[in-house]
Amino acid sequence: MLVTGAGSGIGRETALLCARRGADLVICDLNAEGLAATEADARGLGRNVVTRSVDVSDREQMRAFASEVAAPDLLVNNAGVGIGGGLLDTPLEDWDWVVRINLMGVVHGCHFFVPKMIERGGGGHVVNLSSLAGLVASPELVAYSATKFGVLGLSLALREELVPHEIGVTAICPGIVNTPITRSSRLYGKSGEPGARERIVRNYERRGYGPERGAKNILRAVERNRPIAPITPESWVSWAVMRTSPRLAGWMARKLAAAAQR
Repeated sequence: MLVTGAGSGIGRETALLCARRGADLVICDLNAEGLAATEADARGLGRNVVTRSVDVSDREQMRAFASEVAAPDLLVNNAGVGIGGGLLDTPLEDWDWVVRINLMGVVHGCHFFVPKMIERGGGGHVVNLSSLAGLVASPELVAYSATKFGVLGLSLALREELVPHEIGVTAICPGIVNTPITRSSRLYGKSGEPGARERIVRNYERRGYGPERGAKNILRAVERNRPIAPITPESWVSWAVMRTSPRLAGWMARKLAAAAQR
């Protein structure tokens, strides 16, 4: 299997869970220390591991990466970054940054590895990390939501395209999962006010939903070949509300955004 962004969080835990279940790994990240730790843990489980330092937003780096490794049976496009703030607060330069990584990084993973999976034959599965913010748009996550809605749409369209090749595609939509993204996100507007990051980090820590639980649900969604897989109860509830009452979903999104600041 192949996992991008495997140096921490959901990517790391998904890779290690697959290793525990007998999979050899191809993993990449720009976090050298985290990537080395994932590699060491996977090798400790007796698995073969190929690691690369790769920027998923860089087309040529991804092209070279794909040329060096075999076609995966499970491709997990997990690498991503966070950004908080509304439209009026978010600089255009940061739009470029988040789109390159969160959306084009997934496009690059699919573009360079899916053809190899088709050529190999035998089916397989593609997992793309969207978000609760890809199901219900938040006024405090405008740019982030835009990229995650894009990943969701890409995944659903690609799923239909790959039916003849027996390759499944699942969009994973995590809610509040305690990962390092809360500490590394770029924050603007209300999210960027003094003390806001610390409150967000505390809220995620109190939530107590770790990335290892997300990894288990990802593999369960793959086994069931689900098109969309909300992860965490709030993601499931928000998805159900969005499908039945978009107006109510918008109200919930505003309340959730306000609660995150407290």
